[in-house]
Amino acid sequence: MFQILVIQQYSLGSQIILGIFFVAMGYIFINYGMKMIEMGYVLKYKRPLYNHFYLRLRRLNKNQKAVLRNQFSFYKKLTTQEKKYFEHRVASFIKDKDFIGRDGIVINDEIKVLIASTAVMLTFGFRDFYIGIISKIVIYPGNYYSNINKAYHKGEFNPRFKTLVLSWEDFVKGFDNESDNLNLGIHEITHAIHINSMKERDVSSIIFSDSFKELSALFSKNELLRDELQASDYFRKYAYTNQFEFLAVTIENFIETPQEFRSQFPEIYSKIKQMLNFKVKGY
Repeated sequence: MFQILVIQQYSLGSQIILGIFFVAMGYIFINYGMKMIEMGYVLKYKRPLYNHFYLRLRRLNKNQKAVLRNQFSFYKKLTTQEKKYFEHRVASFIKDKDFIGRDGIVINDEIKVLIASTAVMLTFGFRDFYIGIISKIVIYPGNYYSNINKAYHKGEFNPRFKTLVLSWEDFVKGFDNESDNLNLGIHEITHAIHINSMKERDVSSIIFSDSFKELSALFSKNELLRDELQASDYFRKYAYTNQFEFLAVTIENFIETPQEFRSQFPEIYSKIKQMLNFKVKGY
């Protein structure tokens, strides 16, 4: 009787282990299969299979939502459903980052919401919108002295310390005139997104980095396009410093003057739109 009981217990234990094994293997195969299906979709359509999927939507508090509604014009371009997603992402971004004030700056909802909204705007077409390479966001009241290169700065991104640094005065100026193609927040956060895409292998990072390679190839092959760029004053001269600055400047232009951008340089515009997977009305 004892032997029969032991055998039955052993058999039951084996069945449980086998059941767990097959469930785990099934999950692995399904997960791998979905990744393969999506990569095929990405290669064909240059966009993620899906973008927004949340078990629970986070919400902003009353003051934060007022800042978003009244001070961030991009939010007004979104549909009702997109606004809910945008708010969720802003709240999630704020929770994920460490905001640090320097030289007397007190971190408040306005600072958090406007910086987070700028990041979320640029990554609204991404599935992973956190920009993992940013851990800390340091805000100064104005220009600050950098000990790294012994000069004054308005903003910078330091990938080694995973830190985004901004002059609040200059950040705000970037939104005072939303058609001058000069926006510190967009510029510096684009640098972070660019570097993040080179390090990560999520689907949005792959699309971003591959699209950038396509853009670079377009310039190398199209001499006429290069001549048109040099003859035009649409992009400010700082864009031609290097490939990183060119991308940051072009995305400033893309966000602020999309119609003019598309009219003057449709091929470049198309690549930037693909890079950001931008589906917002007006773009």
